Amino acid sequence: MSARAVAGCQHCGKESPLISQALGLCLVCVRRDFNQVLPLIEKAHRQARNLFNLPFQPPRSEVGLQCHICVNECRVPQGSRGYCGLRTNQESKFKGATARKGNVSWYYDSLPTNCVADWVCPGGTGAGYPQFAYSQGAEYGYRNLAVFYQACSFDCLFCQNWHYRYSATQESKVDVLELAKAVDARTACICYFGGDPSPQLPHAIRTSRLALDKTKGRILRICWETNGSMHPALLRQAAELSFNSGGCIKFDLKAWSEELHIALCGISNKRTLENFKRLADYARKRSVPPFLVASTLLVPGYIDREEVSRIAAFIASLSPDIPYALLAFHPQFMMGDLPVTSRRHAEECLAEAKRQGLKRVRLGNIHLLGSDY
Repeated sequence: MSARAVAGCQHCGKESPLISQALGLCLVCVRRDFNQVLPLIEKAHRQARNLFNLPFQPPRSEVGLQCHICVNECRVPQGSRGYCGLRTNQESKFKGATARKGNVSWYYDSLPTNCVADWVCPGGTGAGYPQFAYSQGAEYGYRNLAVFYQACSFDCLFCQNWHYRYSATQESKVDVLELAKAVDARTACICYFGGDPSPQLPHAIRTSRLALDKTKGRILRICWETNGSMHPALLRQAAELSFNSGGCIKFDLKAWSEELHIALCGISNKRTLENFKRLADYARKRSVPPFLVASTLLVPGYIDREEVSRIAAFIASLSPDIPYALLAFHPQFMMGDLPVTSRRHAEECLAEAKRQGLKRVRLGNIHLLGSDY
């Protein structure tokens, strides 16, 4: 730790290697004095988004085109772009990503893969065999179609896949028919991630339906890794696809405190928590293979034991059987000056999640864990 630069909190003056220079605020000040430090939070996100020519905040023009796909509910004025960067208002019509054309890339990933849910899903464990899995154990010989959507509805300063921002404003070209055709005889599942699939969920839903129609009579699971910010009507459609196909929905619950979530991700987490709660009935109806999975990235200095405790208690109140993964952090994007998650931090959070009554909790990315701070 001695070689690492020590940043200071611009509000209280505290110095610590667990304060990111990009945010310039400590956890205590974000929680305790949120309204006072909000201008500093907004400054951090403005700087992060200016690097990629993305709007600083979701546009709220009194006159403009309304988008309802995600929590941001952008109202985009003439000649401007929505928060995710995908769509512009040109002559009072949206131009950019549609339900037919998406800003997306994809690749094949051999099963079992490093999916957030690999420790409980059919591809990694054979859960749900023979209805939803090809093997009683890991599905060796099969593969996942990994579909990466090049945009996001949040602005996480610690983003682990931040490079998508270079492509978010580019022309959307991938037709749903083209993407559905990528499903071959050895494809056991499709996983939509990113970025995040939320801003392009109509494209993913249409692709899924085409792929399932093409593969009738055999297993093809539809899965999602998402921040959960989509419109509830679109969430229901995605949920039905996963529930009926044996797939899962993996929510990244980034923080419990709304103030901290806004500081780290730029956007409120209210919709995410509401949507997660909406899926609890599906999770109770199909526990094998698990329908709903949660994860939290243990960002040093910010996502502490208190945050994990509150998240875990929330999950347990819905069902103690919902799997929850705590993921080790690797310094990325604007928070590249933070250390990796320490083993002590991870183990304390793991114990706290279990203490809240969750039956299935694990540490992920343990190879990234570092020494104690």
